[in-house]
Amino acid sequence: MLFMVIERFKDHDMIPVYERVKEKGRMLPDGLKYVGSWIEPNFGRCFQLMECNDARLFQEWVLGWRGCGVTFEIVPVVPSDETRAVVAPFLAE
Repeated sequence: MLFMVIERFKDHDMIPVYERVKEKGRMLPDGLKYVGSWIEPNFGRCFQLMECNDARLFQEWVLGWRGCGVTFEIVPVVPSDETRAVVAPFLAE
C-alpha cells in the first residue's frame, strides 16, 4: 500500500533532519520502502511517497526521529490510474 508522508520541519529548519540522514541514513525498518520525496521551496514541508503493508512500521520509523524537530502526517493514497478503474463504471456514457 502507498502512503504520502508529510513531514513538517519546526521553524522551517530541515538541518537537524538532514544531519540525521547523513549520519544514519533514512533508518527504514525492513518492509518500509522509500519511493521518492519533494521539498517545499521554503523548507516548511517534505512530501515523501512510501510503501508498506504494515502500518506499524511507520510507528517504528517515526519513533526513531524523535528530537529532530520534525512531525509526521501519514496518509494512505491510491494511484490515480487505479482510482480511474474504480470510478469508470460510475461514469455516464
